[in-house]
Amino acid sequence: MSVPPFQPLLFGGDINVYSMARAFHEAYGVRSIAYGKYVSFPCAYSSILDYRPCPDNEDAETFLRNVNTVARECGDKTVLVIGCGDSYVKLCAHLKERFPDNVKCNYISGELLDRLTDKEQFYALCDRYGIDHPATFVYDGSMGHDFTLPWHPPYIAKPADGVAYWATGHQELKKVYLCQSWEELLAALDEVYAAGYPGKMILQEFIPGDDTYMRVLTNYSDTRGKVKLMCLGHVLLEEHSPHGIGNHAVILTEHDQPLCQRIQAMLEDLGYVGFSNFDLKFDQRDGTYKAFEINCRQGRSNYYVTGAGANIARYLVDDLLEGRDLPCTVVERETLWRMIPRRLALAFIPKSYHRQMKRLFGRGTDHHPMEYRPDYTPRRIWRVWKNHIGTYVRFHRHNRKPNG
Repeated sequence: MSVPPFQPLLFGGDINVYSMARAFHEAYGVRSIAYGKYVSFPCAYSSILDYRPCPDNEDAETFLRNVNTVARECGDKTVLVIGCGDSYVKLCAHLKERFPDNVKCNYISGELLDRLTDKEQFYALCDRYGIDHPATFVYDGSMGHDFTLPWHPPYIAKPADGVAYWATGHQELKKVYLCQSWEELLAALDEVYAAGYPGKMILQEFIPGDDTYMRVLTNYSDTRGKVKLMCLGHVLLEEHSPHGIGNHAVILTEHDQPLCQRIQAMLEDLGYVGFSNFDLKFDQRDGTYKAFEINCRQGRSNYYVTGAGANIARYLVDDLLEGRDLPCTVVERETLWRMIPRRLALAFIPKSYHRQMKRLFGRGTDHHPMEYRPDYTPRRIWRVWKNHIGTYVRFHRHNRKPNG
């Protein structure tokens, strides 16, 4: 059965956008349109993207105008709108009823999205569905320094409302603060509220273990609220630069059926639709996975799923355009996703994983989302190599090499 004509419309300008565009291009040969705030790599200068800079992209009326513009340009096609950042997902969820008739998306209601992306409410839901999470304290700026925590350092501090946090415009703020002392925690909180952040902060115990204890779970739930895709990733390495901390650098796919079943039960009971992405960490103290947050979208590392053979663009098209009721696929194929060169990965990942990694390298079953031959032009190749060089510099400056 042939697929009805469609046009992917992506919002954002980072590797999330490029990975989605690559998934659409691999599956259907289609060139995506993307609106990002700035002319920036990896989306600019790509032959698989019609990239359109728009500095006011996160303004609601501007966002709607951009959707309407593409809907008019593609009047004979169905436009699939996909947010690739939290602010854009929030706009989609709250404004989808105002989209033109030839525009489709698959997002939960704005009310449910606001509940899930507020970490305080998310942890309450985790308790309800039996999903473990770190010991948590919800901090309000009015508390000042007059509070105590029932656990010892190091402490984790992060915003309950990520959209409002980054809307402050203060680039010196960290995605997550890892505080080694009480004094360091208080200084971090003072910095956040001095920047104008109006929301609450989530303070948590630090789950012991290096990057290799992290996990990421990506899912797709169809318009009926049934989970159709689950892919668990074992994080082998993360970024440790101030603005990139917590971003995945290398992921190995793996399989854990009990974990997937618990998450699936939660999503389906909530009537969740669309992509979801869970950040978790394995707690070696009690053998459980602790959930940190849910992203109500595909994650920036989403190509680890497509690279494992489950092209995420196909799930969206099969659901929204063809109405297919697919079985639930839990990915078991072993592959490696990386945002860094192979040599750098081997330098910063513990040696206990090297044999497995080299086996996947030898099979050609490792994937870097920007290394896409159909998008290679001289200028593009130069920019990919420039990115690799910058990655070497950044990792040697901010990441600590393992002891063994």
